[in-house]
Amino acid sequence: MGTKNTDISSELKKYFGFSTYKGHQKEIMEVLLAGEDVFVLMPTGGGKSLCYQLPALISPGTAIVVSPLIALMKNQVDAVNGLSSKRGVAHVLNSSLNKTQTLQVFSDIKSGVTKLLYVAPESLIKEEYMEFLKEVPISFVAIDEAHCISEWGHDFRPEYRNLKSIIDRIADVPVIALTATATPKVQDDIQKTLGMSEARVFKSSFNRANLFYEVRPKINIDKEIVRFINARKGKSGIVYCLSRRKVEEFAQLLQVNGINAKPYHAGLDQKTRVANQDGFLNEDCDVIVATIAFGMGIDKPDVRYVIHYDFPKSLESYYQETGRAGRDGGEGYCLAFYDPKDIEKLEKFLAQKPVSEREIGLQLLNEVVGYAETSMSRRQYLLYYFGEQFDPVHGDGAMMDDNALNPPQLVDAFEDLKTLLKIVKTFGEKFKSRDLISLIMGNENSVTKSYKLETTEFFGIGKGHTDNYWKSIIRQANVQDYLTKDIETYGVLKISEKGQRTLDGVETLAFNIAQDREYNLEQLRAASEKQEVQAASGMDARLFEQLKELRRKVAKRSGIPPYTIFMDPSLEDMTIQYPITKEEIGKIYGVGEGKARRYGEEFAQFIASYVEAHGIERTQDMVLKQVANKSSHKVFIIQSTDKKLDLEDIAKGKHLSFDELLKEMERIVYQGTKLNIDYYLETQLDEDLIEEFMEFMKESESDSMKVLIGEFGEDLSDEEIRMLRIKFISDVAN
Repeated sequence: MGTKNTDISSELKKYFGFSTYKGHQKEIMEVLLAGEDVFVLMPTGGGKSLCYQLPALISPGTAIVVSPLIALMKNQVDAVNGLSSKRGVAHVLNSSLNKTQTLQVFSDIKSGVTKLLYVAPESLIKEEYMEFLKEVPISFVAIDEAHCISEWGHDFRPEYRNLKSIIDRIADVPVIALTATATPKVQDDIQKTLGMSEARVFKSSFNRANLFYEVRPKINIDKEIVRFINARKGKSGIVYCLSRRKVEEFAQLLQVNGINAKPYHAGLDQKTRVANQDGFLNEDCDVIVATIAFGMGIDKPDVRYVIHYDFPKSLESYYQETGRAGRDGGEGYCLAFYDPKDIEKLEKFLAQKPVSEREIGLQLLNEVVGYAETSMSRRQYLLYYFGEQFDPVHGDGAMMDDNALNPPQLVDAFEDLKTLLKIVKTFGEKFKSRDLISLIMGNENSVTKSYKLETTEFFGIGKGHTDNYWKSIIRQANVQDYLTKDIETYGVLKISEKGQRTLDGVETLAFNIAQDREYNLEQLRAASEKQEVQAASGMDARLFEQLKELRRKVAKRSGIPPYTIFMDPSLEDMTIQYPITKEEIGKIYGVGEGKARRYGEEFAQFIASYVEAHGIERTQDMVLKQVANKSSHKVFIIQSTDKKLDLEDIAKGKHLSFDELLKEMERIVYQGTKLNIDYYLETQLDEDLIEEFMEFMKESESDSMKVLIGEFGEDLSDEEIRMLRIKFISDVAN
């Protein structure tokens, strides 16, 4: 590709303003620039797009980027074009363009201006596009959302399967395939389909250590969910249902129970859908009840819980949907309700599909059942599914699931498994699980009567256990490959090789199943609410919610985001200290004189009324203890920035590291004092990027570094993001 000797670190700074790479980014780029195929597995927010954007910008020719979503393509094109003073560095080529626009794209590629060409796979097949691309220099091909290639992936697109032959017809160039979710099977399928089995593979961890996973039996589900949400008042959450009808019904049920919820699914008209989504983003609504249509373009950082009313059809979908919780690194609770009947419904739905699709769908469902019924650490099970090892005792997030906190009681079911296998074998492998259970439990139905099963020795042999017990044995026998479900005769159970070896006495592996989960429901509920109790201790939760509401009103009135008024930790401190004067507000954590002067009066009056109404005795000594630690460097920093001194020189002047200086500056602006560092930023950063950051902050619900790195981490270093945040708080809030 002609750029092997390029110093990509200096190019990174030049184009994106970063001084360091994330994770494997640098190695990935070096391998691609050396002309080798690359496969990248990196969860959302890890910086995937930079892995092909920078190599494209510094390589001769144009890189083709295949992407499935037109909206995402447009966002990326706008972002890349924002990096350059030249127009047309990145283009989209798809059905949305008219003839004139298409000719402009062709002209920019021919003249060497365009470095990235984003196309949908459907567009790439067009003969006129293919003929044109054959005639121009191509640097490499990037395939984003590569799991769409695999029939085993959760978002399969048939048109992706032909990409290899199309790429070969256009040019002999390296390929980089990227995805945020793929099992080893999907990864293997992608590599084979693209003819890139020799590609270098880079994989980041899929472990989200801040998420807590819990599965409950689907008993009194409506009551359980209302109770769960009410214990987390004011926090944002998503409830996923599989059908549109259930979304509508359950959103209404939450509303009549006093919960601020809105529905979201593809069947709603565009205006309602957008209004409901925006309401959720702007904190006008706490809960969205949705089908999987919701969340594709959502990056709300503070979703605190994701509830699955129905289990999804695959563990990839489950991972992606639960992954919308706790993106800011804070609390994220993932609660799923499980009923084997739901799985049976999904199996019936699959029965109408073509055989190959049915087979894949059933295997994916089998993994879902395995996860729901496992007695091992759920995090360990999930990560193993994605090909990752996890230590359930010492790993990051080890105690963050229901099985780890409350290990289920296991029973040895090996002899009962053998009885089941013997029954299946004896009757010629011709019954479905429902009929086998009727036989074992001694319940007559049309099948038992027509085969005269009530006269056999097996009729009623398992009466000593519940239906659920035998259902669990059958499901686990499926999951652990003792039995298989016949595809052609939907649902009929057959003995596998492993099952036959067990019958022959050759295979004697332990076969344990968990006791019925409903016995532990109270225990599970107590575990799930434990975090809430810990989080709320020492704080007046009722006042906290009312202060958040007041902050929202003040922010709306001022046209700025709520967090720029007072941060959450400041509100929390107010609920402990109960300040009732402007002066006392000035002593609260994270509040300085400027903030106290501007907003203190309104908040102090509100708290004074609350204190009087609830007969609260304030301890003045406590308020005094909370006097903010005024920085000894504050005056020096303010005077130095007024004189427009270089920030590095200011840091040296007080023997501070640059990080320590930024901390001091953050403290100054968050306490309400203005600090003008425009003169410094203008020499360091592109004007458009500064403007883009300011616009984002105005709309954002959070100023956390996690959120900002997620949005700007590919364009700005952490230090630059912190400086821009200082500018925003100073300009807008102070």
